[in-house]
Amino acid sequence: MKKGYIQIYTGNGKGKTTAALGLAIRALGAGFKVFIGQFLKNGDYSEIKALGFFSQTHKNKITVEQYGCGKFIKGKPTKEEKAAGRAGYNKILQILKKGDHDLVIVEEGNVAMMCNIISETDLLELMDSKPNHVELVITGRGATERLFEKADLVTEMKEIKHYFKQGVTARAGIEK
Repeated sequence: MKKGYIQIYTGNGKGKTTAALGLAIRALGAGFKVFIGQFLKNGDYSEIKALGFFSQTHKNKITVEQYGCGKFIKGKPTKEEKAAGRAGYNKILQILKKGDHDLVIVEEGNVAMMCNIISETDLLELMDSKPNHVELVITGRGATERLFEKADLVTEMKEIKHYFKQGVTARAGIEK
């Protein structure tokens, strides 16, 4: 039986989701079963469209679910946002405990924690619930030291320079 590890992609730089989705594509290519749970998101993002193509050619090999209301959270999350996040957390916990997937990605899990939709304890519980063979990836800025200690691999994306500061907004196919 192969060993699965816990990976965290965090930091204020671009590329956390892109790295996780690249890993998902690599896993699919190896015949792995993949589950992606996206916190805070709800909508037809380019990555959702692209992963839809894979779900057509790799039936029952990739599942993507979104646990958000589709709005940027400013201040306190609404009851609806908290409920969507809690449902997502429970689903991911169930997926991990079942152990049917080879790769589970908790997309924007750290940001959901920063927004008080889920807790650091919740993310630690996901890590503890991971079966030995499952690779678990948690993305999003704001990962904590306790998460770093529990993880096997931590990558920090560091912003050096970003065109957003010159007024460039998120572009389809690149940032959204």
